[in-house]
Amino acid sequence: MKIPSLLLGFVLSAPLAGASTSPLPQIVHHDGRHALLVDGRPYLILGVQAGNSSAWPAMLPKVWPAVEEVHANTLEIPVYWEQFEPQPGHFDPSVVDQILREAREHQVHLVLLWFGTWKNGSSHYLPLWMKDEPDKYPRLTGKNGKKVDSPTPFAPAMLEADTRAFRALMHHLRETDPQHTVLLVQVENEPGAWDTIRDYSPTAEKFFQAAVPPELLTALGKSAPAGANWPTVFGSDADEYFHAWYVAHYIGQVAAAGKAEYALPLYVNAALRDPINPPPAGNYESGGPTDNVIPIWKAAAPAIDILSPDIYMADGPRYQKVLELYSRPDNPLFVPETIGMGPLTRYCFAAIGHGAIGWSPFGIDFTTYGATPSGGTRLTEENLAPLALDFRLLAPMGREIARLNYEGKVQCAVEEKGAPVQTLGFGSWKAVVSYGVPAFGMHKDPKGNPEPIGRVLIAQTGPNDFLVGGYFCRVDFQPADSSAGRQREYRRVTEGVYENDAFRMLRIWNGDQTDYGLNFSSAPQVVQVQLGTY
Repeated sequence: MKIPSLLLGFVLSAPLAGASTSPLPQIVHHDGRHALLVDGRPYLILGVQAGNSSAWPAMLPKVWPAVEEVHANTLEIPVYWEQFEPQPGHFDPSVVDQILREAREHQVHLVLLWFGTWKNGSSHYLPLWMKDEPDKYPRLTGKNGKKVDSPTPFAPAMLEADTRAFRALMHHLRETDPQHTVLLVQVENEPGAWDTIRDYSPTAEKFFQAAVPPELLTALGKSAPAGANWPTVFGSDADEYFHAWYVAHYIGQVAAAGKAEYALPLYVNAALRDPINPPPAGNYESGGPTDNVIPIWKAAAPAIDILSPDIYMADGPRYQKVLELYSRPDNPLFVPETIGMGPLTRYCFAAIGHGAIGWSPFGIDFTTYGATPSGGTRLTEENLAPLALDFRLLAPMGREIARLNYEGKVQCAVEEKGAPVQTLGFGSWKAVVSYGVPAFGMHKDPKGNPEPIGRVLIAQTGPNDFLVGGYFCRVDFQPADSSAGRQREYRRVTEGVYENDAFRMLRIWNGDQTDYGLNFSSAPQVVQVQLGTY
Protein backbone atom coordinates (compact mmCIF):
# COMPACT_ATOMS: atom_id res chain seq x y z
CA MET A 1 0.00 0.00 0.00
CA LYS A 2 1.77 3.15 -1.19
CA ILE A 3 0.68 6.58 0.03
CA PRO A 4 2.44 9.58 -1.53
CA SER A 5 4.44 11.86 0.71
CA LEU A 6 2.42 14.73 2.13
CA LEU A 7 3.34 18.38 2.46
CA LEU A 8 2.23 20.64 5.28
CA GLY A 9 -0.32 22.97 3.72
CA PHE A 10 -0.68 25.38 6.60
CA VAL A 11 1.17 28.06 8.52
CA LEU A 12 1.19 27.78 12.28
CA SER A 13 0.13 30.83 14.21
CA ALA A 14 2.90 30.45 16.81
CA PRO A 15 6.02 32.53 16.06
CA LEU A 16 9.38 30.91 15.60
CA ALA A 17 10.88 30.48 19.06
CA GLY A 18 14.47 30.66 17.90
CA ALA A 19 17.16 28.09 17.27
CA SER A 20 18.35 25.90 20.10
CA THR A 21 21.94 25.94 21.23
CA SER A 22 21.78 22.42 22.69
CA PRO A 23 21.67 19.16 20.72
CA LEU A 24 18.41 17.34 20.16
CA PRO A 25 17.57 14.48 22.51
CA GLN A 26 18.73 11.28 20.87
CA ILE A 27 19.14 7.56 21.46
CA VAL A 28 22.71 6.24 21.26
CA HIS A 29 23.96 2.66 21.22
CA HIS A 30 27.18 0.94 22.27
CA ASP A 31 27.94 -2.76 22.70
CA GLY A 32 24.25 -3.63 22.90
CA ARG A 33 23.57 -0.93 25.50
CA HIS A 34 21.56 2.24 25.02
CA ALA A 35 21.26 5.73 26.43
CA LEU A 36 18.94 8.68 25.99
CA LEU A 37 21.10 11.77 25.60
CA VAL A 38 19.58 15.04 26.83
CA ASP A 39 21.75 18.12 26.39
CA GLY A 40 24.44 15.74 25.21
CA ARG A 41 24.56 13.57 28.37
CA PRO A 42 22.81 10.34 29.42
CA TYR A 43 19.46 10.96 31.10
CA LEU A 44 17.28 8.57 33.10
CA ILE A 45 13.53 9.11 32.74
CA LEU A 46 11.96 8.77 36.18
CA GLY A 47 8.53 9.58 34.89
CA VAL A 48 4.83 9.48 35.54
CA GLN A 49 2.04 9.22 33.01
CA ALA A 50 -1.07 11.31 33.46
CA GLY A 51 -4.51 9.78 33.06
CA ASN A 52 -6.03 9.53 29.60
CA SER A 53 -8.32 12.56 30.08
CA SER A 54 -5.98 14.72 32.16
CA ALA A 55 -4.30 16.75 29.39
CA TRP A 56 -6.93 19.50 29.38
CA PRO A 57 -6.08 22.95 30.78
CA ALA A 58 -8.69 22.68 33.54
CA MET A 59 -7.14 19.41 34.72
CA LEU A 60 -3.47 20.42 34.76
CA PRO A 61 -3.65 21.93 38.29
CA LYS A 62 -4.35 18.37 39.50
CA VAL A 63 -1.49 16.89 37.48
CA TRP A 64 1.53 18.92 38.61
CA PRO A 65 1.06 18.31 42.37
CA ALA A 66 1.27 14.55 41.76
CA VAL A 67 4.42 15.00 39.66
CA GLU A 68 5.98 16.97 42.50
CA GLU A 69 4.73 14.57 45.19
CA VAL A 70 6.69 11.66 43.71
CA HIS A 71 9.77 13.69 42.64
CA ALA A 72 9.39 12.71 38.96
CA ASN A 73 11.64 14.40 36.43
CA THR A 74 9.43 13.71 33.40
CA LEU A 75 5.69 13.79 32.69
CA GLU A 76 4.08 11.68 29.97
CA ILE A 77 0.89 13.32 28.78
CA PRO A 78 -1.45 12.85 25.78
CA VAL A 79 -2.06 15.01 22.74
CA TYR A 80 -5.57 14.35 21.46
CA TRP A 81 -6.14 14.28 17.72
CA GLU A 82 -9.77 15.32 18.26
CA GLN A 83 -8.60 18.51 19.98
CA PHE A 84 -5.52 19.17 17.87
CA GLU A 85 -7.35 19.07 14.51
CA PRO A 86 -10.96 20.16 15.19
CA GLN A 87 -11.54 20.79 11.47
CA PRO A 88 -9.77 19.21 8.47
CA GLY A 89 -6.39 20.89 8.03
CA HIS A 90 -6.99 23.35 10.90
CA PHE A 91 -4.64 22.71 13.81
CA ASP A 92 -5.06 24.09 17.29
CA PRO A 93 -1.78 23.88 19.25
CA SER A 94 -3.06 25.90 22.22
CA VAL A 95 -3.26 22.96 24.63
CA VAL A 96 0.18 21.70 23.62
CA ASP A 97 1.56 25.19 24.19
CA GLN A 98 0.04 25.40 27.66
CA ILE A 99 1.47 22.01 28.63
CA LEU A 100 4.91 23.09 27.38
CA ARG A 101 4.72 26.36 29.27
CA GLU A 102 3.63 24.76 32.55
CA ALA A 103 6.19 21.96 32.28
CA ARG A 104 8.95 24.56 32.01
CA GLU A 105 7.54 26.39 35.02
CA HIS A 106 7.68 23.16 37.01
CA GLN A 107 11.13 22.25 35.61
CA VAL A 108 9.89 18.94 34.27
CA HIS A 109 10.59 17.30 30.92
CA LEU A 110 7.80 15.88 28.77
CA VAL A 111 7.03 12.80 26.75
CA LEU A 112 4.07 13.49 24.47
CA LEU A 113 1.65 10.69 23.61
CA TRP A 114 0.00 11.02 20.20
CA PHE A 115 -3.51 9.60 20.52
CA GLY A 116 -4.17 9.30 16.80
CA THR A 117 -5.50 6.41 14.73
CA TRP A 118 -4.99 3.92 17.59
CA LYS A 119 -5.65 4.23 21.30
CA ASN A 120 -5.75 0.85 23.06
CA GLY A 121 -6.70 -0.90 19.83
CA SER A 122 -9.57 1.45 19.03
CA SER A 123 -9.93 4.73 17.14
CA HIS A 124 -11.92 6.74 19.65
CA TYR A 125 -9.71 9.83 19.44
CA LEU A 126 -10.47 10.55 15.78
CA PRO A 127 -11.88 14.06 15.28
CA LEU A 128 -15.66 14.31 14.92
CA TRP A 129 -15.37 15.16 11.25
CA MET A 130 -13.72 11.78 10.71
CA LYS A 131 -16.22 9.92 12.87
CA ASP A 132 -18.95 11.41 10.69
CA GLU A 133 -17.56 9.51 7.68
CA PRO A 134 -17.11 5.90 8.84
CA ASP A 135 -16.89 4.59 5.28
CA LYS A 136 -13.97 6.87 4.50
CA TYR A 137 -12.26 6.18 7.85
CA PRO A 138 -13.31 2.58 8.46
CA ARG A 139 -12.97 0.01 11.18
CA LEU A 140 -11.68 -3.42 10.29
CA THR A 141 -13.77 -6.49 9.57
CA GLY A 142 -13.66 -9.60 11.74
CA LYS A 143 -13.53 -13.16 10.46
CA ASN A 144 -17.31 -13.44 10.83
CA GLY A 145 -17.83 -10.43 8.55
CA LYS A 146 -18.87 -8.06 11.34
CA LYS A 147 -17.19 -4.74 12.00
CA VAL A 148 -14.77 -4.67 14.95
CA ASP A 149 -14.09 -1.58 17.07
CA SER A 150 -10.51 -1.31 15.85
CA PRO A 151 -9.16 0.72 12.93
CA THR A 152 -7.92 -0.99 9.80
CA PRO A 153 -4.41 -0.31 8.52
CA PHE A 154 -5.87 -0.50 4.98
CA ALA A 155 -7.46 2.97 5.03
CA PRO A 156 -5.49 5.38 2.81
CA ALA A 157 -7.58 8.42 3.78
CA MET A 158 -7.04 7.79 7.46
CA LEU A 159 -3.31 7.27 6.97
CA GLU A 160 -3.12 10.49 5.00
CA ALA A 161 -4.99 12.41 7.70
CA ASP A 162 -2.96 10.96 10.58
CA THR A 163 0.30 11.60 8.76
CA ARG A 164 -0.68 15.21 8.12
CA ALA A 165 -1.71 15.80 11.73
CA PHE A 166 1.33 14.14 13.29
CA ARG A 167 3.61 16.01 10.97
CA ALA A 168 1.90 19.23 12.06
CA LEU A 169 2.48 18.39 15.70
CA MET A 170 6.17 17.69 15.17
CA HIS A 171 6.56 20.84 13.07
CA HIS A 172 5.01 22.85 15.89
CA LEU A 173 7.35 21.35 18.46
CA ARG A 174 10.34 22.20 16.29
CA GLU A 175 9.17 25.82 16.14
CA THR A 176 8.16 26.29 19.78
CA ASP A 177 10.39 24.01 21.90
CA PRO A 178 14.00 25.12 21.42
CA GLN A 179 14.59 24.20 25.08
CA HIS A 180 13.87 20.55 24.24
CA THR A 181 11.28 20.25 26.98
CA VAL A 182 9.91 17.29 25.00
CA LEU A 183 12.30 14.33 25.04
CA LEU A 184 10.33 11.62 23.24
CA VAL A 185 7.06 11.27 21.36
CA GLN A 186 4.87 8.18 21.42
CA VAL A 187 3.27 7.47 18.05
CA GLU A 188 -0.28 6.09 18.61
CA ASN A 189 -1.10 4.11 21.77
CA GLU A 190 -1.14 0.33 22.13
CA PRO A 191 -1.99 -0.21 18.44
CA GLY A 192 -3.56 -3.38 17.15
CA ALA A 193 -6.92 -5.10 17.31
CA TRP A 194 -9.03 -6.83 19.92
CA ASP A 195 -11.56 -9.59 19.21
CA THR A 196 -9.92 -10.50 15.89
CA ILE A 197 -6.43 -11.47 14.81
CA ARG A 198 -6.50 -9.30 11.71
CA ASP A 199 -8.65 -7.48 9.19
CA TYR A 200 -10.65 -9.86 6.97
CA SER A 201 -12.15 -7.22 4.68
CA PRO A 202 -11.96 -7.75 0.90
CA THR A 203 -9.15 -5.19 0.68
CA ALA A 204 -7.16 -6.92 3.41
CA GLU A 205 -7.71 -10.32 1.79
CA LYS A 206 -6.10 -9.10 -1.41
CA PHE A 207 -2.96 -8.14 0.50
CA PHE A 208 -3.05 -11.39 2.48
CA GLN A 209 -3.01 -13.45 -0.69
CA ALA A 210 -0.35 -11.24 -2.31
CA ALA A 211 3.39 -11.82 -2.02
CA VAL A 212 5.06 -11.25 1.33
CA PRO A 213 7.15 -8.05 1.09
CA PRO A 214 10.74 -9.03 0.27
CA GLU A 215 12.15 -6.64 2.88
CA LEU A 216 10.37 -8.64 5.57
CA LEU A 217 11.76 -11.92 4.27
CA THR A 218 15.23 -10.41 4.29
CA ALA A 219 14.82 -9.06 7.82
CA LEU A 220 13.66 -12.43 9.13
CA GLY A 221 16.26 -14.38 7.18
CA LYS A 222 13.57 -16.40 5.41
CA SER A 223 13.60 -17.70 1.86
CA ALA A 224 10.43 -18.28 -0.11
CA PRO A 225 9.42 -18.88 -3.72
CA ALA A 226 8.83 -15.76 -5.75
CA GLY A 227 5.35 -14.42 -5.13
CA ALA A 228 4.71 -16.66 -2.08
CA ASN A 229 1.81 -15.31 -0.05
CA TRP A 230 1.42 -14.98 3.72
CA PRO A 231 -0.16 -18.42 4.36
CA THR A 232 2.50 -20.12 2.25
CA VAL A 233 5.40 -18.45 4.05
CA PHE A 234 4.14 -18.28 7.63
CA GLY A 235 1.56 -21.04 7.98
CA SER A 236 -0.38 -20.84 11.23
CA ASP A 237 1.34 -17.56 12.16
CA ALA A 238 0.31 -15.87 8.93
CA ASP A 239 -2.72 -13.98 10.28
CA GLU A 240 -0.87 -12.46 13.22
CA TYR A 241 2.32 -11.66 11.32
CA PHE A 242 0.31 -10.12 8.48
CA HIS A 243 -1.56 -7.79 10.82
CA ALA A 244 1.62 -6.84 12.70
CA TRP A 245 3.38 -5.96 9.45
CA TYR A 246 0.64 -3.71 8.12
CA VAL A 247 -0.09 -1.98 11.44
CA ALA A 248 3.64 -1.33 11.81
CA HIS A 249 3.94 -0.24 8.17
CA TYR A 250 1.11 2.26 8.66
CA ILE A 251 2.56 3.69 11.86
CA GLY A 252 6.04 3.68 10.38
CA GLN A 253 4.85 6.05 7.65
CA VAL A 254 3.25 8.37 10.21
CA ALA A 255 6.44 8.32 12.27
CA ALA A 256 8.73 8.94 9.29
CA ALA A 257 6.71 11.97 8.23
CA GLY A 258 6.88 13.44 11.73
CA LYS A 259 10.57 12.72 12.12
CA ALA A 260 11.26 14.45 8.80
CA GLU A 261 9.89 17.60 10.43
CA TYR A 262 11.57 17.20 13.81
CA ALA A 263 13.90 14.30 14.56
CA LEU A 264 13.01 13.56 18.16
CA PRO A 265 13.20 9.90 19.24
CA LEU A 266 9.89 8.10 18.67
CA TYR A 267 8.44 5.00 20.29
CA VAL A 268 5.39 2.74 20.14
CA ASN A 269 3.99 1.00 23.20
CA ALA A 270 2.61 -2.54 23.37
CA ALA A 271 -0.27 -4.20 25.17
CA LEU A 272 1.44 -7.43 26.18
CA ARG A 273 0.76 -11.11 25.97
CA ASP A 274 1.78 -13.51 28.75
CA PRO A 275 5.58 -13.69 28.32
CA ILE A 276 5.98 -17.08 30.01
CA ASN A 277 2.89 -18.99 28.81
CA PRO A 278 1.78 -17.16 25.66
CA PRO A 279 -1.87 -17.84 24.80
CA PRO A 280 -3.00 -18.51 21.23
CA ALA A 281 -3.26 -15.51 18.92
CA GLY A 282 -6.63 -13.83 19.28
CA ASN A 283 -6.48 -13.88 23.08
CA TYR A 284 -4.48 -10.66 23.29
CA GLU A 285 -4.21 -7.50 21.24
CA SER A 286 -3.00 -8.52 17.78
CA GLY A 287 -0.89 -6.32 15.54
CA GLY A 288 1.00 -4.31 18.12
CA PRO A 289 4.66 -4.85 19.03
CA THR A 290 4.23 -7.90 21.25
CA ASP A 291 7.42 -9.80 21.99
CA ASN A 292 6.90 -12.37 19.20
CA VAL A 293 6.69 -9.77 16.41
CA ILE A 294 9.39 -7.29 17.43
CA PRO A 295 11.56 -8.21 14.38
CA ILE A 296 8.56 -7.61 12.10
CA TRP A 297 8.02 -4.17 13.59
CA LYS A 298 11.70 -3.33 13.29
CA ALA A 299 11.60 -4.15 9.60
CA ALA A 300 8.29 -2.42 8.86
CA ALA A 301 8.82 0.80 10.86
CA PRO A 302 12.49 1.81 10.92
CA ALA A 303 11.57 5.38 11.93
CA ILE A 304 10.45 4.04 15.32
CA ASP A 305 13.39 4.09 17.74
CA ILE A 306 11.90 2.07 20.61
CA LEU A 307 9.27 -0.65 21.02
CA SER A 308 8.12 -0.37 24.61
CA PRO A 309 6.19 -2.68 26.95
CA ASP A 310 3.26 -1.48 29.05
CA ILE A 311 3.66 -3.75 32.09
CA TYR A 312 0.64 -4.39 34.29
CA MET A 313 1.71 -7.84 35.48
CA ALA A 314 1.77 -8.28 39.22
CA ASP A 315 4.14 -11.22 39.62
CA GLY A 316 7.91 -10.97 39.57
CA PRO A 317 8.82 -13.70 37.06
CA ARG A 318 6.53 -12.24 34.38
CA TYR A 319 7.59 -8.67 35.04
CA GLN A 320 11.26 -9.62 34.83
CA LYS A 321 10.67 -11.70 31.69
CA VAL A 322 9.08 -8.73 29.92
CA LEU A 323 12.08 -6.57 30.83
CA GLU A 324 14.36 -9.25 29.41
CA LEU A 325 12.37 -9.58 26.17
CA TYR A 326 12.32 -5.85 25.40
CA SER A 327 15.92 -5.13 26.40
CA ARG A 328 17.64 -6.07 23.15
CA PRO A 329 20.75 -4.94 21.28
CA ASP A 330 18.41 -3.47 18.65
CA ASN A 331 15.87 -2.03 21.11
CA PRO A 332 16.39 0.27 24.11
CA LEU A 333 14.33 -0.70 27.14
CA PHE A 334 11.78 1.95 28.12
CA VAL A 335 8.76 1.17 30.30
CA PRO A 336 6.26 3.97 29.59
CA GLU A 337 3.33 2.46 31.50
CA THR A 338 3.23 0.28 34.59
CA ILE A 339 1.76 -0.05 38.07
CA GLY A 340 2.74 2.88 40.24
CA MET A 341 1.56 2.03 43.73
CA GLY A 342 2.47 -0.46 46.41
CA PRO A 343 5.38 -2.91 46.50
CA LEU A 344 5.46 -3.30 42.70
CA THR A 345 7.12 0.10 42.42
CA ARG A 346 10.34 -1.75 43.32
CA TYR A 347 10.45 -2.93 39.71
CA CYS A 348 11.75 0.51 38.82
CA PHE A 349 15.06 -0.89 40.12
CA ALA A 350 14.58 -4.07 38.08
CA ALA A 351 14.10 -2.03 34.91
CA ILE A 352 17.25 -0.03 35.58
CA GLY A 353 19.09 -3.27 36.19
CA HIS A 354 18.07 -4.38 32.70
CA GLY A 355 19.52 -1.17 31.23
CA ALA A 356 16.33 0.88 30.96
CA ILE A 357 16.50 4.47 29.78
CA GLY A 358 13.32 5.17 31.71
CA TRP A 359 10.41 3.86 33.77
CA SER A 360 7.04 5.52 34.22
CA PRO A 361 3.89 4.36 36.06
CA PHE A 362 0.44 5.16 34.71
CA GLY A 363 -2.36 7.37 36.04
CA ILE A 364 -0.27 9.47 38.41
CA ASP A 365 -2.36 12.59 38.89
CA PHE A 366 -5.07 13.69 41.27
CA THR A 367 -7.92 13.60 38.73
CA THR A 368 -8.26 9.88 38.20
CA TYR A 369 -7.44 6.37 39.32
CA GLY A 370 -3.93 4.98 39.41
CA ALA A 371 -3.11 1.43 38.32
CA THR A 372 -2.88 -1.38 40.86
CA PRO A 373 -2.73 -5.16 40.37
CA SER A 374 -6.44 -5.42 41.21
CA GLY A 375 -7.62 -2.50 39.08
CA GLY A 376 -7.59 1.19 39.94
CA THR A 377 -7.71 3.27 43.08
CA ARG A 378 -7.86 6.99 43.64
CA LEU A 379 -4.44 8.45 44.34
CA THR A 380 -3.45 9.86 47.70
CA GLU A 381 -0.15 10.99 49.16
CA GLU A 382 -0.17 7.80 51.24
CA ASN A 383 -0.46 5.33 48.39
CA LEU A 384 2.05 7.29 46.31
CA ALA A 385 4.64 7.02 49.10
CA PRO A 386 6.47 3.89 47.77
CA LEU A 387 6.92 5.53 44.36
CA ALA A 388 8.04 8.78 45.95
CA LEU A 389 10.55 6.83 48.02
CA ASP A 390 12.14 5.35 44.89
CA PHE A 391 12.34 8.63 43.02
CA ARG A 392 13.66 10.54 46.06
CA LEU A 393 16.68 8.24 46.00
CA LEU A 394 17.15 7.88 42.27
CA ALA A 395 16.29 11.30 40.83
CA PRO A 396 19.19 13.32 42.27
CA MET A 397 21.69 10.82 40.84
CA GLY A 398 19.73 10.05 37.68
CA ARG A 399 22.40 11.38 35.34
CA GLU A 400 25.08 9.32 37.09
CA ILE A 401 22.95 6.18 36.95
CA ALA A 402 22.25 6.72 33.26
CA ARG A 403 25.96 7.20 32.52
CA LEU A 404 27.06 4.17 34.50
CA ASN A 405 24.30 2.04 33.00
CA TYR A 406 25.39 3.01 29.49
CA GLU A 407 28.88 1.87 30.45
CA GLY A 408 27.51 -1.49 31.64
CA LYS A 409 28.40 -0.95 35.29
CA VAL A 410 24.98 -1.12 36.99
CA GLN A 411 23.20 -4.11 38.49
CA CYS A 412 20.05 -4.17 40.61
CA ALA A 413 18.37 -6.67 42.89
CA VAL A 414 14.65 -6.75 43.66
CA GLU A 415 13.18 -8.86 46.44
CA GLU A 416 10.94 -11.76 45.43
CA LYS A 417 8.82 -13.84 47.77
CA GLY A 418 10.69 -16.95 48.88
CA ALA A 419 14.10 -15.61 47.79
CA PRO A 420 15.55 -13.74 50.81
CA VAL A 421 19.12 -13.77 49.47
CA GLN A 422 20.43 -12.75 46.03
CA THR A 423 23.99 -12.50 44.75
CA LEU A 424 25.31 -10.13 42.09
CA GLY A 425 28.70 -10.68 40.45
CA PHE A 426 31.18 -7.85 39.81
CA GLY A 427 34.36 -9.50 38.59
CA SER A 428 36.61 -10.10 41.58
CA TRP A 429 33.78 -9.13 43.96
CA LYS A 430 30.30 -10.39 44.65
CA ALA A 431 27.53 -8.45 46.39
CA VAL A 432 25.29 -10.52 48.65
CA VAL A 433 21.88 -8.88 49.11
CA SER A 434 19.65 -10.15 51.91
CA TYR A 435 16.17 -9.16 53.03
CA GLY A 436 14.44 -9.27 56.39
CA VAL A 437 17.54 -9.08 58.60
CA PRO A 438 18.01 -6.77 61.59
CA ALA A 439 20.27 -3.77 61.31
CA PHE A 440 22.66 -5.16 63.95
CA GLY A 441 23.99 -8.71 64.17
CA MET A 442 24.99 -11.07 61.38
CA HIS A 443 21.71 -13.04 61.35
CA LYS A 444 22.74 -15.96 59.16
CA ASP A 445 19.20 -17.01 58.24
CA PRO A 446 17.33 -14.17 56.45
CA LYS A 447 13.56 -14.63 56.31
CA GLY A 448 12.69 -11.88 53.84
CA ASN A 449 10.49 -8.88 54.54
CA PRO A 450 6.82 -9.55 55.47
CA GLU A 451 6.01 -8.48 51.93
CA PRO A 452 8.67 -8.25 49.21
CA ILE A 453 9.67 -4.59 49.20
CA GLY A 454 13.48 -4.71 49.20
CA ARG A 455 15.47 -3.28 46.30
CA VAL A 456 18.98 -2.07 45.70
CA LEU A 457 21.11 -0.53 42.95
CA ILE A 458 24.83 -1.25 42.83
CA ALA A 459 27.22 0.33 40.34
CA GLN A 460 30.89 -0.59 40.03
CA THR A 461 32.85 2.63 39.62
CA GLY A 462 36.31 1.10 39.87
CA PRO A 463 37.95 -2.31 40.43
CA ASN A 464 37.28 -2.04 44.19
CA ASP A 465 34.82 0.87 44.25
CA PHE A 466 31.02 0.85 44.25
CA LEU A 467 28.02 3.14 44.44
CA VAL A 468 25.14 1.62 46.44
CA GLY A 469 21.63 2.77 47.26
CA GLY A 470 18.47 0.93 48.18
CA TYR A 471 15.71 0.16 50.65
CA PHE A 472 14.82 -2.58 53.15
CA CYS A 473 17.86 -4.74 52.53
CA ARG A 474 21.40 -5.51 53.61
CA VAL A 475 24.32 -5.50 51.17
CA ASP A 476 27.62 -7.18 51.95
CA PHE A 477 30.58 -7.60 49.61
CA GLN A 478 32.79 -10.67 49.51
CA PRO A 479 35.74 -11.70 47.32
CA ALA A 480 34.43 -13.73 44.40
CA ASP A 481 37.21 -16.31 44.88
CA SER A 482 36.69 -17.63 48.41
CA SER A 483 39.49 -20.16 47.96
CA ALA A 484 42.12 -17.43 48.05
CA GLY A 485 41.65 -17.06 51.80
CA ARG A 486 41.34 -13.29 51.63
CA GLN A 487 38.62 -11.51 53.60
CA ARG A 488 36.74 -8.34 52.74
CA GLU A 489 37.65 -5.04 54.39
CA TYR A 490 35.53 -1.89 54.15
CA ARG A 491 38.32 0.62 53.64
CA ARG A 492 35.83 3.48 53.53
CA VAL A 493 32.07 3.84 53.19
CA THR A 494 30.90 7.39 52.56
CA GLU A 495 27.27 8.51 52.68
CA GLY A 496 26.41 11.50 50.55
CA VAL A 497 23.88 13.27 48.40
CA TYR A 498 23.95 14.27 44.76
CA GLU A 499 23.73 17.98 44.07
CA ASN A 500 24.07 19.29 40.52
CA ASP A 501 25.10 15.77 39.42
CA ALA A 502 28.02 15.69 41.90
CA PHE A 503 28.35 13.57 45.05
CA ARG A 504 28.66 15.61 48.26
CA MET A 505 29.83 13.77 51.38
CA LEU A 506 27.63 13.84 54.48
CA ARG A 507 29.45 11.37 56.75
CA ILE A 508 31.63 8.27 56.85
CA TRP A 509 29.96 5.02 57.90
CA ASN A 510 31.85 2.83 60.36
CA GLY A 511 31.23 0.76 63.46
CA ASP A 512 27.60 -0.33 63.69
CA GLN A 513 26.95 0.97 60.16
CA THR A 514 29.46 -1.42 58.53
CA ASP A 515 30.31 -4.20 61.00
CA TYR A 516 27.35 -6.32 59.85
CA GLY A 517 27.21 -5.22 56.23
CA LEU A 518 25.55 -2.14 54.75
CA ASN A 519 21.98 -1.84 55.97
CA PHE A 520 19.37 0.18 54.11
CA SER A 521 15.95 0.85 55.61
CA SER A 522 13.33 3.45 54.65
CA ALA A 523 15.73 6.40 54.40
CA PRO A 524 16.90 7.42 50.90
CA GLN A 525 20.61 6.82 51.42
CA VAL A 526 23.39 6.40 48.88
CA VAL A 527 26.96 5.43 49.74
CA GLN A 528 30.29 5.21 47.99
CA VAL A 529 32.16 2.04 48.98
CA GLN A 530 35.91 1.40 48.77
CA LEU A 531 36.86 -2.25 49.35
CA GLY A 532 40.04 -4.05 50.22
CA THR A 533 41.13 -7.44 51.56
CA TYR A 534 43.27 -8.74 54.39
